[in-house]
Amino acid sequence: MDFERTLWHPVARADALPAAQLFGAVLLDARIVVWRDSVGALHAWEDRCPHRGTALSLGCVRNDRLQCAYHGWQFDGDGKCAHIPALNRGLPAAQILQIYEAKEKYGMLWVRLQKSGSEIPPFPEFENAALMKVHCGVYEVATSAPRIIENFLDMAHFGFVHDGILGDTDHTEVPDYAVSNFNDARGEGILATQCFAWQPRSNATIAQGTMVEYTYRVCAPYTSILTKIPAAQNGFAEAIALFVQPVTHETSRAWFVLAVTDTGAGDDNLQAFQDTIFAQDKPIIESQSPKRLPLDLRAEAHCAADKMSSAYRRYLQDQGVGFGVIPSQRS
Repeated sequence: MDFERTLWHPVARADALPAAQLFGAVLLDARIVVWRDSVGALHAWEDRCPHRGTALSLGCVRNDRLQCAYHGWQFDGDGKCAHIPALNRGLPAAQILQIYEAKEKYGMLWVRLQKSGSEIPPFPEFENAALMKVHCGVYEVATSAPRIIENFLDMAHFGFVHDGILGDTDHTEVPDYAVSNFNDARGEGILATQCFAWQPRSNATIAQGTMVEYTYRVCAPYTSILTKIPAAQNGFAEAIALFVQPVTHETSRAWFVLAVTDTGAGDDNLQAFQDTIFAQDKPIIESQSPKRLPLDLRAEAHCAADKMSSAYRRYLQDQGVGFGVIPSQRS
């Protein structure tokens, strides 16, 4: 059993899939079709008709059944063939599709390919009614999911990749910070605290430079959440969750979900700010070679500012993650 298949992964924003609609996606190299019936119930199946192998995502939802575009075979909510238009004399032996689990949370649609005891990664800040929620993305990225997460954890690139926004070439030092394991209401994983950076414009609502305190936590292999509080916060607080869908070993889709103090900036401005930041990151991380993240710490050079990314690589190795990485051969 592949460990990654036992985890929940995002595949779309919830508002991208209205009732009686479907779409196709790829998750961990598996083609899936996700659809809703007329009452909004969510379904996720293998995107393959058992008759002639056609992608079911080319079809449609009719009378709460998914209908194949090729010969019109219809499958009910349990994945069983319920109608074959070419036959008027009953159905052949039952044709049952490969069914996956699907849930909706944080305004996202999640799929798990293999049943297990895993939960959707915790994001407790999303449940805080005092914070407004903003969804950003999807961002299509030609690299592995772990490369995207590691970039998110990296503060040393701020002054170069995000000069004038998240960083400044005159303020590039990364002060020492603490890395530890955690296991509490925020989930279980690794945590970086006491992370400080001077930023000319730390978010879409702040126009002047300020010191910002970051906390990073990784609570699943392809999920990271940061909180940041400007020194001159005036009551402002922000939590940003990065959820990455591992499409193939070397291609991914990423979403950011923000839980922020409502300052009147509006969703459009916050989304545009995040679009700008990720557009600066994207060519950098897509250029990295290899695209799969090496877990052997000897494979790439490191410095003291890389403590969190080094801890992330050890975490992936300890978890048994094999998708999107080059595992360490050390025992």
